[in-house]
Amino acid sequence: MKYEAVIGLEVHAQLLTDSKIFCSCSTKFGAPPNTHVCPICMGMPGVLPVLNKKVLEYALKMALATHCKIAPYSVFARKNYFYPDLPKGYQISQYELPLAEDGYIEIEVDGKKKRIGITRIHMEEDAGKLIHDPYRPLSYVDFNRTGVPLIEIVSKPDIRTPEEAVAYLKMLRSILRYLEICDGNMEEGSLRCDANISLRPLGSSEFGVKTELKNMNSFRHVERALSYEIERQKSILESGGRIVQETRLWDETKGITRSMRGKEEAHDYRYFPDPDLVPIVIDKDWIEEIKRGLPELPSEKKRRFISQYNLPPYDAEVLTSSKSLSEYFEETLKEYNRPKVVSNWIMSELLRQLNKDKKEVTECLIRPKDLAGLLKMIEEGTISGKIAKSVFEEMYMTGKTAKEIVKEKGLVQITDETALRGMAKGILDRYPNQVKEYKGGKKKLLGFFIGQIMKETKGKANPQLVNKIFKELLDEE
Repeated sequence: MKYEAVIGLEVHAQLLTDSKIFCSCSTKFGAPPNTHVCPICMGMPGVLPVLNKKVLEYALKMALATHCKIAPYSVFARKNYFYPDLPKGYQISQYELPLAEDGYIEIEVDGKKKRIGITRIHMEEDAGKLIHDPYRPLSYVDFNRTGVPLIEIVSKPDIRTPEEAVAYLKMLRSILRYLEICDGNMEEGSLRCDANISLRPLGSSEFGVKTELKNMNSFRHVERALSYEIERQKSILESGGRIVQETRLWDETKGITRSMRGKEEAHDYRYFPDPDLVPIVIDKDWIEEIKRGLPELPSEKKRRFISQYNLPPYDAEVLTSSKSLSEYFEETLKEYNRPKVVSNWIMSELLRQLNKDKKEVTECLIRPKDLAGLLKMIEEGTISGKIAKSVFEEMYMTGKTAKEIVKEKGLVQITDETALRGMAKGILDRYPNQVKEYKGGKKKLLGFFIGQIMKETKGKANPQLVNKIFKELLDEE
């Protein structure tokens, strides 16, 4: 029997507000433990939470960007459970009446587009963090993260493969970053993903028994964990066993999922409306104002890059993967309007260096106008493409312009045809056997001759001119 996977993702995105969701404590990451806390986020008796308006604004931005319907009336609820990192004994979230519902985003996998539905987007507060002592049977708790604002984005069970899950997650992350409401850092936990996955016979409309996967802090982990879980469930079903509804953890080291606990049902949390927070009723004019202020989103920008700059879809997808990268590309075009050339250099040289150093383009020392300056020097014949790559590396390390580096190192390309012709004749005289083989039909030896002159000039000879000269000389003899 053939099976298909049914996957839904629950994504938590930490919002980039300066203060927490219900108090004025800082949300800054990396502070000493338990320094960003107060009676409100610690749940002391007699305190009253007050909703941070910026949290609501950011949540609305994401809801509008993902085509959700904004609820005219939404309510905060208490989600009751005990855990040492939850000081109040409950988490303030939303349940029956969330902020937004019934949206979607579009993804593309292997050239095929697909719409993934979004069930709901709601606001909630984060819990603290437990730190387990590796040497003693002790655990420590840091409450700095308690009360940090989150939005939870719950997909519909429309995802069928691990590749689709990663594409969906990447698109969500891209939208969040374009809106500048979440930095999308999965390693630091500001973007977290849980997956619900079940198998069913291909063609069936009934859902199978699902498991929930946790502890996936990268796109690669999401893909590997889902792939493993599909095979695990398939093996159980094919051997006549039954899937148990449970929560499982992804063990990165062993490359397996392992059971964590039996899955709780929603009623275990005993949700009820939070009596300390008033219902949320949003003015329609404010929603329209936020909608007008939305930036051009990744999918829209990708379509524009393809049509306006005649870029291949792959180039457009890479260049629009982050807002800052797309802006870098367009800033470079203002100085050097050859889209495909600029795209090639950004995708090969620039991203190679940034990925190696795990840096964002905003941290790059090469400004768009400096990259444009380098490309102009290649076009003008001042330097060769090969030398340009070494110049680029120097620019990346020092922040100097191409002109400064070329002048300092004497890298100006040799374009004197008379001088190059004399060098070429000398090379042909030194290698008569190779000349004879070339004339006998071994045309690939042209590269050998060009390589010799490049060695003599330390790569400064104009390769196009050298190629022309050698062809003329070889055809003469």
